[in-house]
Amino acid sequence: MNQSNMAPLGMAVTPHHLASESALAVLREGGNAIEAMVAAAATIAVVYPHMNGLGGDGFWLIVPPQGEPIAIDASGAAGSLATIDFYQGAATIPHRGPRSALTVAGTVSGWAEALDVSRELGGQQRPLARLLGDAIRYAADGIPVTESQAAATHGKRHELAGQPGFASTFLPDGEAPRAGSRFTQPDLADTLIHLSEAGLESFYRGPLAHRLAASMAELGMPITLQDLNNQRARRRTPLRIRHQYGEVFNMTPPTQGLVSLAILAITDRLPMAEASEAHTLHRIVEATKLAFGLRDQYITDPLHMHEEMQALLDGDRLAQLAAQIDDTRAAPWGTSKGPGDTVWMGVMDSSGLAVSFIQSIYHEFGSGVVLPGTGITWQNRGAAFSLDASHLLALAPGKQPFHTLNPAAARLNDGRTMVYGSMGGDGQPQTQAAIFTRHVVQGMPLQQAISAPRWLLGRTWGQSSDSLKLEGRFSAETVATLRALGHEVEMLADFSEAVGHAGAIVRHNNGMLEGAFDPRSNGSAAGF
Repeated sequence: MNQSNMAPLGMAVTPHHLASESALAVLREGGNAIEAMVAAAATIAVVYPHMNGLGGDGFWLIVPPQGEPIAIDASGAAGSLATIDFYQGAATIPHRGPRSALTVAGTVSGWAEALDVSRELGGQQRPLARLLGDAIRYAADGIPVTESQAAATHGKRHELAGQPGFASTFLPDGEAPRAGSRFTQPDLADTLIHLSEAGLESFYRGPLAHRLAASMAELGMPITLQDLNNQRARRRTPLRIRHQYGEVFNMTPPTQGLVSLAILAITDRLPMAEASEAHTLHRIVEATKLAFGLRDQYITDPLHMHEEMQALLDGDRLAQLAAQIDDTRAAPWGTSKGPGDTVWMGVMDSSGLAVSFIQSIYHEFGSGVVLPGTGITWQNRGAAFSLDASHLLALAPGKQPFHTLNPAAARLNDGRTMVYGSMGGDGQPQTQAAIFTRHVVQGMPLQQAISAPRWLLGRTWGQSSDSLKLEGRFSAETVATLRALGHEVEMLADFSEAVGHAGAIVRHNNGMLEGAFDPRSNGSAAGF
């Protein structure tokens, strides 16, 4: 699958084809890219429920045809009851159950803030009931279970079946659903109908918020009604670098957008354009290790940070790091942050408005807790906090957790605009570097750059190894060269979900839109 889709008027790329079609339908009606993305976000919350949902967080990178890009941080903070004492001497925060569901879900606040941006940009606005309509129908009438959902449910059933609401929601007839079977979510349909009628504010400051808070108290989650009331998505000025091929944008802390930009800034100082496959990987992997070092030294809730990340990107620190890379030997490295289940989606419309968007509940099925009567699976993003009071990521009420999520975009020197990204925890910045380097720097066709074999430095689902993992389609020569350079190489399947579901859209100078989706997903690049 190496042929991109092209279209003149609108393009949507998502990891599930039904979400792509929801976005495309809004574009066909004259909706803009932001409205189309809200429709896609609602649909994918229903059709990819193991990856994301209303109980998670989201991040937006909106690139208008002219003017400065706008970032939206729609992540939630730790609940007011989520203190270190709440965990009563435990070594770590659990990854499942009510005590792991300790942060407010921000994604719905992000939909609302993005729609405010849309209104500010002008044009006729579609009613919320229209934007959520597909999602409501899919939740009520059912969807065909994907191989991805079936595998995730089967693989995680033993640790999730006992969590509140999980079995009644995700184990119909007491079993993990088979791929292709019909899967309905009537409670979630009712919640979406309520939001479409009462407005998105109800999630935080209306009847739904009161229901959520009552359920949280009953389940022992450390989040209160006041915490929900306090949640508002925040607009940010995106981080950026000046690359020799153009300007690249990404998300501010508490995300690792810095990492994605730092990798590209470091490799921009290395000879990448004519590099072999093995040395392309080696240089990006070595840059990744250095960028992860910056992340682990600095990134936390921006209110708790003492360094300004844009200044770090603008200074000479990255040139110093680039000089440390040894083209003949892999540097040692420690441990990764681990996996994360996410969806990246991109939309562009005929005006040139572009959106790069990420929505996540962290691990597969998040905390595993489904709030009674709502169909909402709550995230476990707060498990990223530390219970060590002296740690950079120390838990504190009202503090934002560290996020792996980071949507990317670029305005290239040749006039093209590009949005791109991937799911996959630590893999996100690595995959972004692969896509940008292959397509922009080395001239590989867009779809080929997405489909080509990828890698992951660090852990993936169910593994404790921090090795360099390569998809099986890499040549024997490339694998041998990387091993000779000192990389601890492990092999994955030919097309592995471990390297994430990536995607990209490029707007060409003639106005044509080119989209590429990941064959590792259930997605599509849909245009008209």
